[in-house]
Amino acid sequence: MFVLSFLIRRLAQGAVIIFLVSLLIFTLLRVVPGDPVRLMAGGMAPEALIEEIATKMGLRDPIVVQFGRYMGKVVQGDLGQSFVRPANGAATGGASFNDATRGERAEVLDLILETLPMTLQLAATALAIALVFSTALGVAAGLNPGGWIDKLAFYVSSVFISLPNFWLGIVLALLLSVKLGWLPAIGYAGYSYTILPAIVLAVELSPVLIRTLSSAVAAQMGQSYVAIGHVRGLTLPRIVLNHALRNASVPLLNVLGVQFSSLLGGVIIVEYIFDYPGLGLLTINAVLQRDFPLIQGIAIVTSAIFVLINILVDLAATSIDPRLEY
Repeated sequence: MFVLSFLIRRLAQGAVIIFLVSLLIFTLLRVVPGDPVRLMAGGMAPEALIEEIATKMGLRDPIVVQFGRYMGKVVQGDLGQSFVRPANGAATGGASFNDATRGERAEVLDLILETLPMTLQLAATALAIALVFSTALGVAAGLNPGGWIDKLAFYVSSVFISLPNFWLGIVLALLLSVKLGWLPAIGYAGYSYTILPAIVLAVELSPVLIRTLSSAVAAQMGQSYVAIGHVRGLTLPRIVLNHALRNASVPLLNVLGVQFSSLLGGVIIVEYIFDYPGLGLLTINAVLQRDFPLIQGIAIVTSAIFVLINILVDLAATSIDPRLEY
């Protein structure tokens, strides 16, 4: 019963968040300088043709009317068609914007679904690397507060958080790919192309995870149940693995939910640096081309992903500690 009411409440809140994000992005795209129709028709197109295309596409209607029409399609699963990308898969150009050939433009949902798995693969790999490294260092630091491992964890976190991801990406590409030839760096031709950008993202994620884990484990090791466990004859590894880590994972889960927002920002930059064909690279190209429907579709999909991730995180935290209420 709790799970059902929780899901209904959180899904309703998520729907409001997605609606507000959609409204904000939709409005901002239409008040910033620049006309996307000029990009579609070409710089030498006469003004009369520009106005004709814009009127047919509904871009001269009031923003409220445009938004209502757009959201009416979104609730039916239609995110619209790209302004500049044709259905034949070319990056830009090649599509006609007459009514008779409007179907030649690529569907926004198709473009997102083509690139989203690549970004999810990159994000999952980065998260796995960050969790393995952060757990090893963070737990060791939490078990020895004030010791040399704790100080090492602090210094590593300080260094990692000070490294700009674009700089780190370039340096690692030059070192591991160009000089040593250990990992491929540019484009995508197999899973090995995911590892290098994933390492860059893992470095960005690790500092917060290390400090969260070390603090949480240190706090748990000071609880009375640890002393009772020693009295009962439980070994330290059993106490840590079966009890301390379980309780320490609750704040870690909450941090992971928040970190996914920063992960997306890092993905956009890292994918651009490594020419990785994911959602981040698609977003940058859409912004540069002023492809309104594609930008709006990406914003809606990423907002929905954030909402679902946070719901799953809260459910997992509640299953670990039933005393929590959301």
